[in-house]
Amino acid sequence: MLCQAQQEEEDIMVETDLFDIMYSCRSMRRLKTDPVPFELIHKVIEAGTQGPSGGGVQAWRFVVVAEQQVKEQIAEIYLRGWRGAEANYAKAGLTPENSKNVRAAAYLAEHLAEAPVLLIPCLRARKSHAARLNGPHRETFLRILGGSIYPAIQNMLLACRALGLGASLTTITTLYEDEMRKILDLPEFITTYALIPIGYPKGKFGPVTRRPVEEVAWLNRYGKAFPQQGDTKNP
Repeated sequence: MLCQAQQEEEDIMVETDLFDIMYSCRSMRRLKTDPVPFELIHKVIEAGTQGPSGGGVQAWRFVVVAEQQVKEQIAEIYLRGWRGAEANYAKAGLTPENSKNVRAAAYLAEHLAEAPVLLIPCLRARKSHAARLNGPHRETFLRILGGSIYPAIQNMLLACRALGLGASLTTITTLYEDEMRKILDLPEFITTYALIPIGYPKGKFGPVTRRPVEEVAWLNRYGKAFPQQGDTKNP
């Protein structure tokens, strides 16, 4: 007989083809309430820590929220923020009635507290940040600061997909940083950058819909078309 650890490992269905995972990693906003083992969340976070970070400092920090009361507090903030975003979508003519994406986003906002896990990626401030934030290149520094956490977030989203977990990247709660800081007991040197609801999906994965490379890539300088797929000629 297999020992318990071996059996649990076999019970976890893991997909390993990177391109299949990337091409089917949809934002899964409708999640089941079934609990997600912390073993899987550990794998997800570990995948995040394999990503790059500025200077290799690894200043990322992750808060895993599974307590219902805390989830409900965060959900109240999220829903408040979503109402503002929903109004902006409506001004553009997009509503839950005519837009699949808005409908899914509205569902998440109204059911966020039901997600088994809310994973909150954060960054720890460094002493060198103060000087750069007050220096001549402040705007550039602010623009690239997220580069130390968003690669980890993408790794975690891909890990969720590989493990059969639904997840989506949201940032609404970052608009209410002071309230989030109080709920999560965050020290002043920790800042949130996103919120990722995680659970087993109600729907199916992929494929994602994206613009073709020919519409978004240029060769050598902006405006010069990148060769189409199948064109093997060197420029």
